[in-house]
This record gives sequence, structure tokens and C-alpha cells, in this order.
Amino acid sequence: MSMYTAHFGLSEPPFSIAPDPRFLFMSRRHREALAHLLYGVTEGGGFVQLTGEVGTGKTTICRCFLEQLPANVDAALIINPRIQEHELVAAVCDELGAVYPAASDSIKVLVDHLNRHLLAANARGRRTVLIVDEAQNLSFGVLELVRLLTNLETERHKLLQIVLIGQPELIGVLDRPELRQLAQRITARYHLDPLNLRETEEYIAHRLAVARVEGTLFTPGAVRRIHRCAGGIPRLINVLCDRALLGAYAGNRRRVTAGVVRRGAREVFGRSTRRPRRWWAPYAAAAVLLAAALPGLWWLTGAGSPWRMDGGAAGQRSAVQALEAFVPAAATPATAPQDEPEDLPGGEPETSIDALLDGQASGERGRALAALAALWLDGQDLPASLDCDGAARLGLACLAGRGTWNNLRVADRPAVLELMNGDGEARFAILHRLDSGVADIEIGGQRARVPLARVDQRWFGEYVLLWRRPELGSNVILPGSRGADVLWLRQRLAVAEGREPPEDGAAPLSNLYDAELAERVRRFQRSRSIHQDGIAGAETLMQLNTVVNGDQVPRLTGPDA
Repeated sequence: MSMYTAHFGLSEPPFSIAPDPRFLFMSRRHREALAHLLYGVTEGGGFVQLTGEVGTGKTTICRCFLEQLPANVDAALIINPRIQEHELVAAVCDELGAVYPAASDSIKVLVDHLNRHLLAANARGRRTVLIVDEAQNLSFGVLELVRLLTNLETERHKLLQIVLIGQPELIGVLDRPELRQLAQRITARYHLDPLNLRETEEYIAHRLAVARVEGTLFTPGAVRRIHRCAGGIPRLINVLCDRALLGAYAGNRRRVTAGVVRRGAREVFGRSTRRPRRWWAPYAAAAVLLAAALPGLWWLTGAGSPWRMDGGAAGQRSAVQALEAFVPAAATPATAPQDEPEDLPGGEPETSIDALLDGQASGERGRALAALAALWLDGQDLPASLDCDGAARLGLACLAGRGTWNNLRVADRPAVLELMNGDGEARFAILHRLDSGVADIEIGGQRARVPLARVDQRWFGEYVLLWRRPELGSNVILPGSRGADVLWLRQRLAVAEGREPPEDGAAPLSNLYDAELAERVRRFQRSRSIHQDGIAGAETLMQLNTVVNGDQVPRLTGPDA
């Protein structure tokens, strides 16, 4: 029991890094990752790849995956990938209960016994999946053997489905030319991104609720600071929240503030956690480079140098003068001037984004989302403030993400951007339109056109957009599915491909999400510059909506983009 639990009225420490299933929090990203794994198993054969940064929850996904496997599926889990080829096959046999000669080091003998076991399981109507965790550590020889194991098959079925789970380095490993045969067999890929700010808030609230706390213990500013410091990594969020609660307890505080989190982060990470992106950062980097080059500058301009242009004293001063010329004396954080407005394309004056942010009150997220919803529901009476649950009741779905201007251009929907003012406090802007190099934004009811470079100084990639989700039985249509959702998908894809609808008397459309339909979905995804996984998820459905009903939905770039 932690020393702060009684102080905050907690039944137990809520932010332990132990894998307690009671504290499991499945974000949208985690649910999508799990859906990819389950889809890969239902399709049969080949590989499924799941990657993510350390601490993003890959092991959590793996545990959920094992719990949700169909009853007729046997699983072998390899958690120590630093093994030799014959050790891998022996470990798989041990996991599946396959009998083999204990004294044999022959890979062929081991594979033969494994093959007989898999054939017997297949004859009983069972399927087998091999899961390899930390797969980025597999040697080339072991990876090649893993690929060869997928050659174990009957005339109709692969006998072994393989799931590779690893850190982002796994992507680079599988991109190597000598592993292209393995890469070509990957039927489903998913990269698990860190939590965004909203998900971080929900994650913290969920773990506190499991620990039976009444109310919230973290101020909104503290949650934002935790998200920035931990980068949305659940494991780091746990460590930082635990340290912040301990710090608040030591200071006899009832709530955790941003200041407590900042001090805790310094102790946990051993470094400053302030954002590195500042207007003076390029000057500081240049100063470091020039400082590193000072010995060379002294040789070039000092006594004895063939490039000396003046006397020795003047030569020694030249390096200092060069440094002063490159980094102006006024460029210090204490006297930093605001960015001077410039003229936009066409000669119109630029509005200062700092002035707009300073004029907006804190906690305007709900008002910004309500204003965004008004673009979709023109003329309808709406509440002054709205959250995503409220938007859903109005027939609109939230899609939160973290990305770049290109991600927003591809989505092609107006969005709410989370910006930071000069004090590091969150403010919210509605992005109405995105032109070449200029954003048309609205902050606190004031509309302005601002260069993207100016917005970049205050925006770190967090956004929420709205879209009208089709009335389907599921939010994600997976290959292997059957039913009305698949028929709907076929009809919308036909329109997007410019095909004529089937005439009366023609053969009815198949309601099976087969390999041919999955390839058509991948082609559509490729044409729209979104992830090509053959799965009709939120982004794919939204892009179909754009193509089919583009003139009936608010657009970020407009029809003339």
C-alpha cells in the first residue's frame, strides 16, 4: 500500500505498472489494434504485424488478444526472441504440447514433429497461432525460419498463423531486401500510436475510478503537463502520475497541479520537461554550432593563419564578432519580442495569433466543438458547449488524432486544433480552411488568416474533427465479415470507382468481405493517401463519404482545392 492512498481516499495505488487487468483501459487505438489482430487470425495464413513505441500497451493488447481468441484456436506465445533456430521450434512445440525427441537438436526433426501436431489439430477442426513478442530482436536466421513455418499447410489451409509484435525497429527490420519474401506475406499491419490529450485524460480518470476515488485529483493543467511530459505513453503516464501524487501528498495538497507534475517529471526523467520548440531555438542551435567551430575560426583568423585578414588582435575578435552578428543581442528569453506580423499572399495584413490566443478564456474546448458542429448542422439550435458524446447524440462522430497539416488535408474536414499560448496553457482554434501556406482559423469568435509557420509555433499536432458516420451495424468493417454492412461498402466503392449501379435482373452483390473486396479497399485507400490495410475503418468510411457526398459535407480545402 502506497503512503499516499489514505491521504487521497484511494483503495489502492492507481498507477502501478503491474499488468493488473482491472486497470485495463482500451483507447480507440488499442481497440483498432486488437481488431487487426483478430482479423488476421480469422483470415488464416500469413503474418500479422503490430508495432508501437515502448510502453504504448502492446503487451496489454497481446493479453486481450489471447483472451478473445476463438475457442477452436490454439496459441503459442514466445516472449524471449533472443534464441536460436532449433530453440524456437522447440519452444513452439512446448507451447502447443507437441511431442518431440528431447535430445534432438535437428531442426528438421523438430519441424517434422511440429507439422504432424498441426496436421492432427487441423483434422480436429482446430487452428493454431504463433505470437512472437519483442520480434525486433529476432535474428535473420530465426526470421527466415519463422517464414518457412508458414509453408506448413494442407491443400486448402495454412497450418500456422503468425503474429509479430515489436517496437518500431521491427518495421525497418522487415523492410530489409533479404526479408522481402516475409514482408510480402504480411496480411495486416498496425502501428500503435501514443494516447492523445483526451485519451490521456480518460486514461487517468479510468485508473482513479478503479481505485474508488471520488472526483478528480488532477487539475486540467496537470493533465496537460502529464500528457506533454509522458508523450502519451501509458507506462510513463503511470510513473509520472504516481510520482505526482506522492509529491502532492508530501506538500499536503488535495489535488495535483501542473507545478507538482513539473517537479515530479524532473525527478522521474532527470531532465527539464519544458517544450523544446521555442522561437529562439534556431538561434540557440546556431550558437552551439558556432561555439563548436570557434577553434577552427581562431586558426583561420589568428596569427599564423594563411587566411588572416588583419592583425592578431583583430583576428581573435573576428570569431566573437561573427557570433554576435549571428545571434542578436536582443534575442534572449527575457526580452524576446513578439513575432512581427507580415503580409499574407495577396497583400492582406497578418493577424497576430498570440493576440488571439491571449484573448481567449481557458476551458473553451466545448465551445470550439459546438462551433464546429454548427458547420454541419446549419440552422439547428445547439448548446453553447459540446463534448464528443453530445456530438454523437446529434449524429456526428469525433475523430481525434495527432499529426501534421498533411493529415488534415487528407481528412479534408474542418477541425478543432489545440494550441498553446505563451504561458503553456491550452487554447482551441477552429480550422475552417487550409490553403497553400495559410490557415483560416477562428479563436474565441474571431476569424483570421494566419501563416502555417505561425500556427506551427503554437500547435503540436493535436486535433479533433467531426464527420457523419454512416448507419452501419459496426464502426469497422473487417475482411471476412458478411451482411448488410458489406453490401453498403460494395455500393459506395462502386460509386467511388465510377462504376454504374447494377441493373435490375443482374447478379446480386455478394455480402461477403472477400479478398477481392479487400484489394479494392486497399486501392481506394492508396488513392486517398491513407493507411492501406484493406479494413474499412473510420478514415476509410469518411473518405468514401467525401467521394460520394463531397458537396454535402463541410470541406477543409474546398471543392476547388
